[in-house]
Amino acid sequence: MTISSEPTTARGAEGGVEELERFLAAHPNVEAVEYLITDSNGVLRGKWGPVESLKKAFTTGVNFPVSMFGLDVWGREVMETGLHVETGDSDGICSVVPGSLRIVPWAERPTAQVLLTMNSEDGRPFEGDPRVCLSNIVDRMTAMGLTPCCAIELEFYLLDPKAPPMPNGMPSPVYRATSGPSPQNMYALEDLAEHRAVFSDIWDMGRLQGLPIDTIVSEAAPGQFEVNLKHRADPMAAADDGVMLRRLIVEVARRHGLKASFMAKPFMDVAGNGFHVHVSLLDKAGVNIFSDPATGEGKLKHCIGGLIETMNAATLLFVPTWNGYRRLQPGSYAPTTASWGLNNRSVGVRIPASPPDARRLEHRIAGADANPYLVLAAVFAGMIEGLEREIAPPPVIVRNAYEEPAQRLPDAMDDAIRLFERSDFIRRALGVEYRSLYAHLKKAEVAAFEAEITPLERATYL
Repeated sequence: MTISSEPTTARGAEGGVEELERFLAAHPNVEAVEYLITDSNGVLRGKWGPVESLKKAFTTGVNFPVSMFGLDVWGREVMETGLHVETGDSDGICSVVPGSLRIVPWAERPTAQVLLTMNSEDGRPFEGDPRVCLSNIVDRMTAMGLTPCCAIELEFYLLDPKAPPMPNGMPSPVYRATSGPSPQNMYALEDLAEHRAVFSDIWDMGRLQGLPIDTIVSEAAPGQFEVNLKHRADPMAAADDGVMLRRLIVEVARRHGLKASFMAKPFMDVAGNGFHVHVSLLDKAGVNIFSDPATGEGKLKHCIGGLIETMNAATLLFVPTWNGYRRLQPGSYAPTTASWGLNNRSVGVRIPASPPDARRLEHRIAGADANPYLVLAAVFAGMIEGLEREIAPPPVIVRNAYEEPAQRLPDAMDDAIRLFERSDFIRRALGVEYRSLYAHLKKAEVAAFEAEITPLERATYL
């Protein structure tokens, strides 16, 4: 991978020691630290160390092999990425993400955690790090005098490993039994109350970790829930929040003997798990540009036009897993077309009902298993494309987008890969080398699934 052209000071080195001193003064009993870095698939990787190692992390950095960004979703090396033995399996120097040093409230012993981002040996950001991909796009927004203000919504299932499994062997979702033909009970307060201890811990531990958790709701299927984060006028922090929220939910569920799953489509007959992004753009004065009575609507439509035009090319970033394409089904509230609408949940880009100062768009394509850094990078890059080229959106969808003529999204992973790796938009947004790296990772995933004979095939033909 190439390195950015301008050298930079290792992130966390300037002002980092003060952050570390404040943290240790507030938490003098901490014994250990978890170093966390997000790979290309959105999987957190890292290592544990003694608390004494934090001083080195905040000054000279922590070494990790650059090859971690060339691992597939199972953690296997994908040699075609060129990040493994071809480089001598070299190390990058990972620096601390400022402000990310937090306590780990679920740990059995006093433990801290800190997010890392990768640099080359000369201190320049490593372009194979998804966090760097997003940072580059945010820098482009900043150069335009704009700051994305965004909020993330994550859906997930709570599963009970102790309950009898479903007929297909899947763990059973938790839910409160209700009268009637189905346990489905959207926005059910009793489902939240049944698992009050879990959600209380998510709120309390989220507060200890500085996560801006807003609302928690019972969603559209048995055992499915959604946690919403508050809007942040700091897009890098918003993406960090998305990564850490998933980890928090998984760990809290584990603490209660449950399993939290962000799999995009764990059950075929009920709703899948989405990752929705709400975005407005702030000018240098902190004012939402979409709220301007003279120009706001035009700029909002240009952003929508850019998102619609680039949506097929970027689908692989929004739906990065083989399973994720099962989620994109008509009538499922997961979009199947590159479309937009006003207060309409069947489209890809929704304009929620809101007062003018909160006017925003909601991007609804991504699955909950997507990489937050790459999702936000693709959304912001699409908005930049629309603003710079003043792209007009297609006609607005007024009713059911599943029954309206609109550009279809790719419905299989291999189709999404072909669109992605041929896209000039992706080349401009992420660079030709990252486009190649990511495409090779996903090709390896497709090859693994195509090589697997399913239980249904054996039951039918053996």
